Amino acid sequence: MSRIGQNIKTYRLEAKMTQKQLGKKIGVSENFINEVETGKRIINENLIDRISKIFNKDLNDITMFYEDMKEEKENKVYDIKENKVQEVWKEAFGSILRDVNLFDYSLNKVLGSRKLPLIDNKINGHPQDKVFYLKIADNDMNGFRIYKGDIVLCHITGEVQNNSIYLIEHNDKRQIRQIKNLDNSKFLLISNSTMVTTETVEKNQVKIIARLDKVEINL
Repeated sequence: MSRIGQNIKTYRLEAKMTQKQLGKKIGVSENFINEVETGKRIINENLIDRISKIFNKDLNDITMFYEDMKEEKENKVYDIKENKVQEVWKEAFGSILRDVNLFDYSLNKVLGSRKLPLIDNKINGHPQDKVFYLKIADNDMNGFRIYKGDIVLCHITGEVQNNSIYLIEHNDKRQIRQIKNLDNSKFLLISNSTMVTTETVEKNQVKIIARLDKVEINL
């Protein structure tokens, strides 16, 4: 409550006058008087003079008036600055970091998410809607230092880069394999659990789902 508002309320109650009655005398609403008394509204000097005459009290203390205005202004500036800073930080981090979902091999079940930086609208150099994390389901690729339970950053692609490692679908089963191009019609699929295992397959028998880019190690 402001000093002026507090004094108006005190003098009004001493005069046994309601807010509605006071408002009517100076040409304002009951709500206006209530807001002045509770400090929600700053009253102008003309109305202060008129209320002073009604109560025969000196409300026109210029020091009091400007102290109230200063306090109101400082509070508003602080609130605006604080809100602006919060909005800037929220916007900045919102544009820099993106949630990347973690999936199982089906890519239907979300197991969690991690935040990664967004640079030039890309994550790890790929369109953000193509990037995801994959949880490794077995130890078929131990020899490549990819173990069951590891989290791997991947991106969706249908193209094969020779000797890279991919999530594929072969014989109705999704699996992780290194792929080597043999010719225009054949792939060599390579796994390494306890020893290197290879399988030659027709390219049209393999569905390329995503390329594995980076294994994340939890310390």
